[in-house]
Amino acid sequence: MPPPALAQTRSAEMAPRSPSRLHRDDPDKKPLVGNVKVTRQDWMNVALDTLVSDGIERVKVLSLAGRMGVSRSSFYWYFKSRQELLDALLDAWLASNTQAIVKHAAQPAATITQGVLNLFACFTDASAFNNKLDFAIRDWARRSGKVRRVLERSDEQRIEAIAQLFRRFDYGSTESLIRARVLYYMQIGYNDAELQEPMADRLRLIPYYVLTFTGRPAPKNELASFQDRLGGLGLL
Repeated sequence: MPPPALAQTRSAEMAPRSPSRLHRDDPDKKPLVGNVKVTRQDWMNVALDTLVSDGIERVKVLSLAGRMGVSRSSFYWYFKSRQELLDALLDAWLASNTQAIVKHAAQPAATITQGVLNLFACFTDASAFNNKLDFAIRDWARRSGKVRRVLERSDEQRIEAIAQLFRRFDYGSTESLIRARVLYYMQIGYNDAELQEPMADRLRLIPYYVLTFTGRPAPKNELASFQDRLGGLGLL
């Protein structure tokens, strides 16, 4: 069974995605000037919400405009075409989910076990790695050869980042690649299964998953620090 230690909580994963607040409705944002009612980021946020909740087929200019209460003509202040918006959605996903894995794999670590715990933290934290967005992109890739190619390059980049983590700690090149693939594909599969498992059970099993992925036991101080890290994210 894929590692429960790596999964975001089911409550966060399965809860309906709250619509993004528009710029004009956010009291912390500067008021919009003139006739401007929405920003480029508003279009992006609503498009991402729609992609996750309804699929790529529903990401259409007219329907997005209706959700924001604006005319479709305002879309063209920010994008030349729907395709340009779709390309921007892919870029946003790469900049968030893919880079989150790359950055967590490269975080300082004194041991390989600490490095793997850094990755666990990435996959567990929905603010770092958005599972629903990842699966929406994968679903989109089934319908688009272009998106499939982008997804394949992203998967390769993620796996390579994890393999580099293992190589930093003197695992052989091929062994590093295989361990990276096992860790990454097990995580994707676990998220897709959407298993119900209490966080307490996941924490109890973390040492065994670290041992399975690395072949080395995690020191107690690393496990305690990891648990404190999850607590700081409000996951405990």
